[in-house]
Amino acid sequence: MNNPVVIIGAGLSGLRTASLLNEQGIKCKVLEARDRIGGRVLSTSDSTKSDLGKFDLGPTWFWPQYERTIANLIKELNLETFDQYTEGAMMWERYQDKPPERYILPENSNPRSVRFIGGVQSLIDAVAETIPSEIVDLETRVTKIRLNEDGNITVEAVLANGKREEILASAVILALPPRIVARHIEFSPALPTDLITDLVKKSTWMAGHAKAVAIYDRPFWRELGLSGFASSQVGPLQEIHDASPETGSGALFGFLGIPARMRRELGENKILELILDQLVRLFGPSAKNVNSILYKDWSQDPETAVDEDLDPLRDFPIYGKPPKAGIWEKKIIFAGTETNSQFGGHLEGALQSAEQAVSEITNLRNKFL
Repeated sequence: MNNPVVIIGAGLSGLRTASLLNEQGIKCKVLEARDRIGGRVLSTSDSTKSDLGKFDLGPTWFWPQYERTIANLIKELNLETFDQYTEGAMMWERYQDKPPERYILPENSNPRSVRFIGGVQSLIDAVAETIPSEIVDLETRVTKIRLNEDGNITVEAVLANGKREEILASAVILALPPRIVARHIEFSPALPTDLITDLVKKSTWMAGHAKAVAIYDRPFWRELGLSGFASSQVGPLQEIHDASPETGSGALFGFLGIPARMRRELGENKILELILDQLVRLFGPSAKNVNSILYKDWSQDPETAVDEDLDPLRDFPIYGKPPKAGIWEKKIIFAGTETNSQFGGHLEGALQSAEQAVSEITNLRNKFL
């Protein structure tokens, strides 16, 4: 294995894979189409008041009582976390023509969820610090993967300046959404038909969704005895949670219940107007005093979503390892949260898939020793 292992995708799974390979002395290279690391992890702030904190527009929580891989990694990296705020009543909005109802949930009705100080980006940054910076190439979009007669692989990519680059690889780890692989990367020879079918069927986690975060000077709803948790059948947000940092400012985040195609028709400005109206209905007139509303529609992110992701999900996606890759077997390895059967869609699934991919690479290397 003289050529490096090429990892496509610098999300949590890709970066963790690189970290583990580097730890074992296995040469690797990470290629990322975006101009940033993190993939679907996106922690950002109010551009006019960055001192209010960072807020997650991608994944937000993990559950340490169930998810041991991420819990152990957080200890290893000495990251700071805090429990999701859940004290107080929830609001339930059931009818268009009636005011929201207030409910006290039974104690311990929801499992304990945990958040990162500084957002989930703090996890991404900490993992990235464990690998040499020159390993990661940003704005490098892989367009084709070619299996050569000598058994090595050529990865073809387009750079931000339009130039094309070819990288020789001993193996390729695909740490990006399966549908992106199927729709945007050409393979020569072609992947087996049953494999392509499986990849397309694996709905990309979050790809059809949009998320909004309303930022305030303080979490005023707590003064009203509210937890910040709300459920709505009216919308536009169908589920809302307290997104405040551990101390200081306040924030509420919600998942849009409006389908992706309808969101495109309405436009961002109209959606933000509807969101603010809903927050006022649920949490009172103080909700009008918003500093800003951060918004991310993942269905319009070309590195996340394909056309199939515009259709609303009817059931929870079935995730797990794709079928065997025919002539590509042991040449390409799939990673990413959609390839994990137990924790698919979670940060835990991304990390477990990275460990599995590294295990497969290690087994291949041992055959050459």
